[in-house]
Amino acid sequence: MLKIGEFSKLSRISIRMLRHYDEIGLLAPENIDDFSGYRYYSEAQLPIAGRIAALKEMGFSLAIIREILTHYGDPEKLKIYLQLKQTEIKEQADALNQRLLLLETTLARLGKDDTVMNYNVTLKEMPQRAVASVRKVIPSYNQEGMLWQILMSETAPLHLVKDDPCYTLAIFHDGEHKESDVDVEVQLSVKGEYKDTENVKFKTVAPIQMASATYKGSYDIVNEVNEAVANWVRDNGYEFDGLSFCIYHVSPYETQNPEELVTEVCYPVRKK
Repeated sequence: MLKIGEFSKLSRISIRMLRHYDEIGLLAPENIDDFSGYRYYSEAQLPIAGRIAALKEMGFSLAIIREILTHYGDPEKLKIYLQLKQTEIKEQADALNQRLLLLETTLARLGKDDTVMNYNVTLKEMPQRAVASVRKVIPSYNQEGMLWQILMSETAPLHLVKDDPCYTLAIFHDGEHKESDVDVEVQLSVKGEYKDTENVKFKTVAPIQMASATYKGSYDIVNEVNEAVANWVRDNGYEFDGLSFCIYHVSPYETQNPEELVTEVCYPVRKK
């Protein structure tokens, strides 16, 4: 039999941690002296201590290690635990590598582009949503308001219930900048089911993975924001995967001051 100090040295587990293992039922002493309260371990418990240490090194929590030890004689069950942890660590590694790439590309651009931190680009997913939609060819981009007027006037009798959060956005279907006759669709996310009107179509839109940057101010600087998003897409190993669109967080219908507008420029993307 080994005193707790001796077992601690041989197992390379601190006395404090051995006591904790005992408290949570992970590794109890083989014997506790009734008179002195001394804890004694057997040499046969050293392999168990080694398993606990190895599983901790793999990243398992003590609660999961306790479960694993009950199945340690069953290779198939042990394999399942190990494979689950392997998948989890790979996902964590991918996330860390992505963060590292973001830091590296931002650092690389800092000395070349003074505006690189003005428009912070993030990767996110817009969830599946039901929308009220109006799509038409209009004379120019700055006349997008006519589409919103159609949407609001034709749906007024329907008493639409807006989704929470409610996305109001415009999609640019031409896929390129045009000086006139632009194909634009506006969408308002809603709850419930409604019948189409003359110009308003109700539909469900699939989730979208997108790179986006949100800025405050006039639409005159949107080209700078587009450039920031494009640089991010290129530098971080993504490619464009659909039509660009804008989400209006503070729209011209909510303020007459262009400097108070808040717009999110969005580009669907996928990993190369």
